[in-house]
Amino acid sequence: MKRLRDKYDLKPLVIHTNYLVNLAGGNDLFLKKSVEAFRGEIERALALGAEYLVLHPGSFRGLDREQGLMRTAAAIAGAAQGLDLANSGLTILIENTAGAEFSLGGSFEQVAEVLEYLRHLIPVAACIDTCHTHVAGYDIVSAQGLQDTLRRLDETVGLKDVPVWHCNDAKAARGSGLDRHQHIGRGSIGLEPFRRLLNDSRLAGAAFIAETPIDQPGDDARNVAALRKLVKK
Repeated sequence: MKRLRDKYDLKPLVIHTNYLVNLAGGNDLFLKKSVEAFRGEIERALALGAEYLVLHPGSFRGLDREQGLMRTAAAIAGAAQGLDLANSGLTILIENTAGAEFSLGGSFEQVAEVLEYLRHLIPVAACIDTCHTHVAGYDIVSAQGLQDTLRRLDETVGLKDVPVWHCNDAKAARGSGLDRHQHIGRGSIGLEPFRRLLNDSRLAGAAFIAETPIDQPGDDARNVAALRKLVKK
């Protein structure tokens, strides 16, 4: 992996945590297994020399939202205990979510709260997903709406603490809470918001990753090409 990264100049390396990991759950046995599984994800990310490890904050079913946030933060810290992340080059990224009934991270404020709890313990930052942002109710489609959303993101999480973006169009409507990714330009977000986002000078140092569907062979390459065409030379 390291040889191939050097050969193709692949950086940063961003890994996504297994979706079954839920560090906010009210079930103690499942929480224990999730912490162990996340510990394994961290160890593998370190072995690969990854720069970022993305994590969904989890589902707080059986708890209230504040308890879920605190449980997630404590579980992340517990999973990383004894590992020298500060000198490893690896940062844990908390991803915003679609805002479904029991999911954490549907607002920038919730993401910021988890980061604030962990900031003095381990290297942390945020990953922002365009589909999740849109279906959680933020306006990123209109030019003014995107500017307002970025301003709110900056006031809560901080744009400097968003080194990775997931660029996904959405099958569902704004505010629906439905996490259904769509091909770039073929969903309810459309092409222009991605053009504005990719060319915003404040985000020039960020990595943009497509997590779009693969309905037919080559769809992943076509979605990346669609994003590349939007970037001003």
